[in-house]
Amino acid sequence: MGIMRLGYAHVRVTDMAEAKDHYASTLGLYETHSDTAADGAKRTFYKGWDEWDHHSLVLEEGGVGVVKYGWKVEHESDIDDIESKAKAFGLTVERMAKGENPEIGDGIRFTTPSEHVFEVYHQATAYGTEVGSHNPDAFPRHLVGVGAPALDHSLITSEDPKLMERMLTDVFGFYATERVQTSLDEDHDLVGTWMTSNNQIHQLAVIGGPQGKLHHFAFRLDSWNDVGRAADLMTMDDVPIDVTPTRHGITRGQTVYFFDPSGNRNEVFSGGYLAFPDRPTTVWTVDQIGRGIFYHSRELNERFTTVLT
Repeated sequence: MGIMRLGYAHVRVTDMAEAKDHYASTLGLYETHSDTAADGAKRTFYKGWDEWDHHSLVLEEGGVGVVKYGWKVEHESDIDDIESKAKAFGLTVERMAKGENPEIGDGIRFTTPSEHVFEVYHQATAYGTEVGSHNPDAFPRHLVGVGAPALDHSLITSEDPKLMERMLTDVFGFYATERVQTSLDEDHDLVGTWMTSNNQIHQLAVIGGPQGKLHHFAFRLDSWNDVGRAADLMTMDDVPIDVTPTRHGITRGQTVYFFDPSGNRNEVFSGGYLAFPDRPTTVWTVDQIGRGIFYHSRELNERFTTVLT
């Protein structure tokens, strides 16, 4: 299968104490580890209650934006396969050793055409879900805040989304579920692409913009009701909300966008349809991008298109 899922997002925050309050108290993630990296940066590791690997989010003190993404493969041999494909694509690949990332095994690392760092690995320490895997309850009895079950996806920017789409296709075996294009003609410019390797509606989206930037990373929720409750809790906790509860046209997901204390944009996301490789790619034209992103208001706010970290 190759890439199974987005394993972790590693992001920078300006103040670790404020960030921990946001991700632990408001979002309800579980801290699994903290340390100081070789360069002296403080790091804290988190997982959602329904995730079984050691972590899915790493916070590193010192700035804003994304440091790197980790992608988990199904088999150890998939690492070698992706390494070969990455080199054939023209990427410079280096090996990473077990332990370079706490509780993560051997793998590879490369920088994408969009100047984002990707790591590919197979082994991660099994931490276990909060409800266990033997006759489990539906959810933990004492959830904190939003109680986000898991990391879901991320959106990044690139000066050349079409090149990134080709890289994700050729190297990772992803396929595009939805696109925003300048026209329906074959010779079109690509404004954005939503891509996955499995039935998830998207694991990574890429839109046009500066190299190496983060637009947002998202956590999965179960329902539209959970999205509304999350927005209520953010108001209680004075979390800056970028976009109040609404639906996407693209993916059909339900969403709230908000900012962590450092200014990194987060999202909680539910719904969306099941994706399949043989499903025709949904295409949106630029004149309908407002409805595609925010189905109800049918227009983009200025922050959503300009604030990146």
